[in-house]
Amino acid sequence: MANRKKSAIKRHRQDLKRRARNMNTRSKLRTLVRNISSAIDSKDLPKSREMLRVTISEFDKAASKGVIHKGTASRNISRFSKKVYDLSKSLPQSSPT
Repeated sequence: MANRKKSAIKRHRQDLKRRARNMNTRSKLRTLVRNISSAIDSKDLPKSREMLRVTISEFDKAASKGVIHKGTASRNISRFSKKVYDLSKSLPQSSPT
């Protein structure tokens, strides 16, 4: 516990709330990474595209809040985008008739 000053007590209380919020966000990101990776590995293109959309949004939010670094978010988004793009190119395209 912080020293017995009102400002230190308040600061400690704020830190605990922020820590819980950041841990929740990081946990959500790890879950999304697992989900999109499994969708890509199973070669499920529609699910991969949907998961990519959600994952990009969450990474951008986490970076804007300062939970993760902007470069880290950008790097992960780029890698997953490339994997989904490569998956879409490797699967045979069904032509609409």
